Amino acid sequence: MRRYIPNTDADREAMVREIGVKDVGELFADIPVESRLNRRLNLPEAVSEPELISLMKELSASCASAEQYSYFLGAGCYNHYIPGIIDHILTRSEFYTAYTPYQPEISQGTLQAMFEFQTLVCQLTGMEAANSSMYDCGTALAEAAIMATRVLRKRATVVVSSSVHPEYRAILKAYLGRLGLKVKEFGFNESGRADVASFEDSLDDDVAAVIVQSPNFFGVIEDLAELSDATSSVGALLIDVVSDPISLGILKPPGELGADIVVGQGQSLGIPMSFGGPHLGLFACREKFVRQMPGRLAGRTADHNGRPGFVMTLATREQHIRRGRATSNICTNHQLMALAAAVYMTTMGKAGMRDVAELNLLKTDYAKNRLLDMGAQLVFSGPVFNEFVVKTARPVKAVNESLREQGIIGGLGLDRFYEQFDDRTMLACCTEGVSRDAIDIFCEEVTRR
Repeated sequence: MRRYIPNTDADREAMVREIGVKDVGELFADIPVESRLNRRLNLPEAVSEPELISLMKELSASCASAEQYSYFLGAGCYNHYIPGIIDHILTRSEFYTAYTPYQPEISQGTLQAMFEFQTLVCQLTGMEAANSSMYDCGTALAEAAIMATRVLRKRATVVVSSSVHPEYRAILKAYLGRLGLKVKEFGFNESGRADVASFEDSLDDDVAAVIVQSPNFFGVIEDLAELSDATSSVGALLIDVVSDPISLGILKPPGELGADIVVGQGQSLGIPMSFGGPHLGLFACREKFVRQMPGRLAGRTADHNGRPGFVMTLATREQHIRRGRATSNICTNHQLMALAAAVYMTTMGKAGMRDVAELNLLKTDYAKNRLLDMGAQLVFSGPVFNEFVVKTARPVKAVNESLREQGIIGGLGLDRFYEQFDDRTMLACCTEGVSRDAIDIFCEEVTRR
């Protein structure tokens, strides 16, 4: 095979003569003159490879890395420790070069990894079936709501708690609005939990699903069993959103509390924050709904010799059947991210997941008590996992600027999303990645006037 060599001037002249134009410029004749860039790009001249490597090292040294900071910012993207074995597995060529596994005879490794991931998600959520991943939690939630209206065909309304992540709710409304489906919201009470009274007022025979998040956007743990009872009383489905699946290391799985569909953000499971992506959507449901589930599904079977094997199954996606009969236009999965999550869950095991969750809980409890001792006000009284809402002595923006100067990324100002909160209301997060010293500095800045 010949090496790729850029075209020379003589090569370009020969090509334009062959296609019958005077020069390359004639190829762009349809572009208005005023829209053309009639000068060279403002880029430095080419350099040698050693010079380029030196330049890139210089540029990288001038950039801050995630490891230089302590993080109190969560809200759906969390700074958890990632074991080194994950990158080692992900960078094996068998995985990062694998393509769509339509031919099972040459894709057994990829299909088995998908199957193992699905199994682990079922064990984590307490559900009976899971797909091999979605793009992210927001789109997984929208797909879950649409799935609920397919299961309950004559119903066209979903009811969602306003304590569900605001961005997830925005995606939900964008998806369902285009399909002629209705979205109603209900509020939260002084504990930070979904307001069951207003929630029950929203229920009628047109409701296909009730959507809650636990722990919710404020970090408060919802009473899923109570919500499940109210939901099932009108024959609707309960959809639970899990923003940080590390919480399931100590919380009872939503499947055991009455959830019919569980979606989640899998970023906490061994995937870097990466400025917001790529991340991973989790999707699981009860087995009786599996044929309505979107996404890709791997199944375990046996060949004619009785040897175990893996295949794509129940593939009611638009590339397999008529578009009008497809359950979803989601016809792929985030395989590399799903593999990272599978390796993380396998490496940590039940005990490791529980240990990490307990660290999150203990550090959050320390931060809350420290803030209370220093006179701060916590906004909600409900039990939390690793996030909580606190009133800051100064505007959140000023607090975060002071923290950043000390190598700390502060929390999220909730006035960005909720009218009832002012610019001194912060959503803060404590994971195993923050030290006691960082928590002490954080608390001092939050309470400093």
